[in-house]
Amino acid sequence: MGHMKSIYLRNFTAMAILVIFCLMLICFSFVGFGRMYLLRSMRGDMVASANEVSHIASAVCQNNGLDNWMLGMSMSAISNSTGNMIFVTDSDGQVVVCSDMAPTCSHIGTVLNENVMSRVREMDMFGFTDLGGMFSEARYVATDGIFSEADGTTEGYVFVVSEANQMLGEWSAFLVIAAMITLGILLIFLGVTLAYSKRMARPLDEIAAASRKFARGDFSVRVKQEYDSTDEMGALIDSFNKMADSLEVAESRRSEFIANVSHELRTPMTTIAGFADGILDGTIPKEEEAKYLISIRDETRRLSRLVRDMLDLSSTKNKLSDPGRRTVFDLNELVLQTLLSFEDRATKKHLDVDPQLPENNIMVIADKDAITRVIYNLLDNAVKFANPGSCLTLRLYKDGEKAYVSVKDIGETIPPDDLPFIFDRFHKSDRSRSLDKEGMGLGLYLVKTIVNSHDEDIAVKSEDGMTEFVFTLKLAK
Repeated sequence: MGHMKSIYLRNFTAMAILVIFCLMLICFSFVGFGRMYLLRSMRGDMVASANEVSHIASAVCQNNGLDNWMLGMSMSAISNSTGNMIFVTDSDGQVVVCSDMAPTCSHIGTVLNENVMSRVREMDMFGFTDLGGMFSEARYVATDGIFSEADGTTEGYVFVVSEANQMLGEWSAFLVIAAMITLGILLIFLGVTLAYSKRMARPLDEIAAASRKFARGDFSVRVKQEYDSTDEMGALIDSFNKMADSLEVAESRRSEFIANVSHELRTPMTTIAGFADGILDGTIPKEEEAKYLISIRDETRRLSRLVRDMLDLSSTKNKLSDPGRRTVFDLNELVLQTLLSFEDRATKKHLDVDPQLPENNIMVIADKDAITRVIYNLLDNAVKFANPGSCLTLRLYKDGEKAYVSVKDIGETIPPDDLPFIFDRFHKSDRSRSLDKEGMGLGLYLVKTIVNSHDEDIAVKSEDGMTEFVFTLKLAK
């Protein structure tokens, strides 16, 4: 669980870093474009102010010149409304009027240096400058010319000045508010993301805990399904629980298999050991030793058959995994050949064999040896459990793209409770326990294994003294 949490912690950290980086990128872009927009807006306002003062000055300078109180009053009014400092110079660059209405304005009489005036004369100027040392720090400045209405000559120049701190003051306040809002959004996002990550990690932690229990052999644990099975997490939990079900079933079958094998081995081994001890210690009389030695021989052969059947089962299952063993053959002919091998046993039991085989060939594609084993095992069971003098029916037919093989006998009915387990390993129904002393319960398991390996089905029906097995095979094209 610690490893799982560390993975999600790293993922959460990486996501948080990515989000912070994106927000910072957006903020820097916003600040840059916002500052550019603010400067453009402020420039427009300052240039408009300079043009307005220029028009006023052009109108009043005809009668009173630039140095008059009317122009100063107008400049002061505009300065108060915009928050910018405004002053007017003559054509040589000497300040003659200032928006500062103090009796002794320090700017009056100041002469701007020639470099500044050269730039102003060449074109209207807007920029960040200290006007050649007029101000102690650089300020934003916009200029415009004052032209005589009579002959169009330049009478002077208007300068509109804004301090950088004043210009960006409101912008800085806005940035502080925007930064606080962004920080709040980021904290909310991180909190939601952390909660969501923990919620997503909880089922994975449960899966990890369940996996550890699986490793210890406990397959009973399941992960609680809290998601829709159509989404990714829900599908993962659903698949995990289905895997757990399969593992639990497999473990149950493994335990049952071991128990069955132990039971099948213990009975003959106990019999062999008991009879051998009786012969050795004299408990069994000399005249009866041959009888018990026959019993020991029979039990030994039974053990040998059990081992052989298990080896045959393992070998057959390995061969079934090879698709190259499948060929096209005539199922009609194979059924008939297999049926002939039971002629002697059927005659001894006075069975009436009814082979219902079609006249035409039925070609199928399958592992011929394996299908022979299936038919043989089904016929062996039918002959073994059929009532003496009854009828045994072997039917072969086709329907659609499938061939059907049916083996039917008349005898003792298989109990309904046994039918779901009839194909399990080592399972022997009640009727087999009474009639089949040598069977190991592997024949029908092998039959189902072979049929299923061909992606086909086998079914059994037993009622009113009649038992029928039917399996299918794919027809060859």
